Amino acid sequence: MRKFFLIILLLGCILMAPWGIISVTTYDRVYRDIEDIPVRDVGLLLGTTPSVQWQENLFFTTRIEATKELYERGKIRHILVSGDNSTAGYNEPQYMKNALLNRGIPEEAITMDYAGFRTLDSVVRAREIFSLSGNFVIISQPFHVERALYLADARWIDAIGYGAANVSLRFGPMAYLREIPARWLALYDAWMGTEPTVLGERETIIPVRE
Repeated sequence: MRKFFLIILLLGCILMAPWGIISVTTYDRVYRDIEDIPVRDVGLLLGTTPSVQWQENLFFTTRIEATKELYERGKIRHILVSGDNSTAGYNEPQYMKNALLNRGIPEEAITMDYAGFRTLDSVVRAREIFSLSGNFVIISQPFHVERALYLADARWIDAIGYGAANVSLRFGPMAYLREIPARWLALYDAWMGTEPTVLGERETIIPVRE
């Protein structure tokens, strides 16, 4: 019986190894206090959907609120909204843009990236399409930001992150469970140099300066 539990413990450690690797290497660049985060020209808002199974998606709401606060406090001057728009009836960037507009963010301060199908795509396209080699902050939940920063590091992209309010495991268990294989995939993508699903023509972001 003892041997069985040792095997289970070993397998659990192996399963969670990517979580530890990614967290340790990026944790110190994920800001959680808005007073501490440096000013950056652009905030890269990682997309999600406003509702899940007809219920409010707290991951969506907290990311929108975090982005609004960063913009209103002058911590970012422009917002690049990146998400999945792979089908006509599903448009994460538009959902998030609408929510930002409803909270008073001016439309000229928002740029849309409709091909952020994966976190890797959003991060790499920020540089390859929108020329953000650095000087931007990635906005999402802390655990998601850690993974995004790890992928940015693999491409020598100098970014920092801002963690939106954590969502209780009770309200988003699947998001946390999906993060386990997502981190294994992030290690693979970083080591193998996986390319984004789609690139395209460059677009210039010009942050509004007061």
